[in-house]
Amino acid sequence: MREVRLALLEADVNYKVAKELTAKITERAVGQDVMESLTPGQMVVKIVNEELTELMGGDNARIEFASKPPTVIMLCGLQGSGKTTHAAKLALMLKNQNHRPAAIDQLKVVGAKAGVPVFERGTQNPVKTAKEAIRNAKDYGNDVVILDTAGRLHIDEELMDELKNVKAEVEPNEILLVIDSMTGQDAVNVAESFHNKIGIDGVIVTKLDGDTRGGAALSIKAVTGRPILYVGMGEKLSDLEQFYPDRMASRILGMGDVLTLIEKAGAELDEEKAMQMADKMKKAQFDFEDYLMSMEQMRKMGGLSSIMSMMPGLGGLGGKNKLPDLDSPENDKKMARMEAIIYSMTPEERKNPDLLNPSRKHR
Repeated sequence: MREVRLALLEADVNYKVAKELTAKITERAVGQDVMESLTPGQMVVKIVNEELTELMGGDNARIEFASKPPTVIMLCGLQGSGKTTHAAKLALMLKNQNHRPAAIDQLKVVGAKAGVPVFERGTQNPVKTAKEAIRNAKDYGNDVVILDTAGRLHIDEELMDELKNVKAEVEPNEILLVIDSMTGQDAVNVAESFHNKIGIDGVIVTKLDGDTRGGAALSIKAVTGRPILYVGMGEKLSDLEQFYPDRMASRILGMGDVLTLIEKAGAELDEEKAMQMADKMKKAQFDFEDYLMSMEQMRKMGGLSSIMSMMPGLGGLGGKNKLPDLDSPENDKKMARMEAIIYSMTPEERKNPDLLNPSRKHR
């Protein structure tokens, strides 16, 4: 659980969320009946994955379209989070799903690229522009309207008042918050403020194509209770994807891939034999038979460097700290030679190394 908690924190998951999640997993794992087809290690993996996926909404959520068009989608968020670009991305995605979106305000360039009509009225009152745009959409048969609202570098009363006014007058079907995944832990505070002040229905997380693990995405769902609908995975207008909680769970738990290690160990190691070996080691009774068995188990799991590459903090060692090639042909030869020596011993010698006097060693 400590490894899981560290992996969550490293992936930018909110501290409270990580703590609650690990407590929940521990509660489920203690005394959990292990299915016949699974080892305890695999059972832990299964529980961790299920809880993470559940925390992010279980199934992938979708936009609820109004029974009477147009469906009004209002985007909000801080300046620089990617609202305008994602308004166009969303418009293109919905257009490809046979909807006819009309995007509004600040969108002429990206709107033209997405091939959707853009409605704007300069710097007049945004509430007035939004109402006129919806009337325009009805007249021209657009069944989706995307409102791109103003943003600020930080949350202030003026911004929130403007959003509240637009919400009150236009009554959007969906209010989507656009969050930059690179802001890490702060994304949670932003999401909480927007949700408390104007009430959001869903989230679009941007810039997930970078090296961020997306832990902020998990925290947002836990804190606001609102689902993540889409994720921005690149700069092109087509780089908007439906959000899948199970895939994000795997990404967040990329902790040197401890989970893959657990799964491999669960699949390849004979647990009873492992327990016997551990017991023998404690009692200083580890013999050559056990040594052979441990080499065999290691080979099954892909060799020593494969195991070490999955350990947190060891897999990515580069430069002068780079791990030596532990599975090089030279090391393989050494291992094979050790095995050959052990196999040439009698069963008694393997079980009781004290029998190995000089003449036996010479043999």
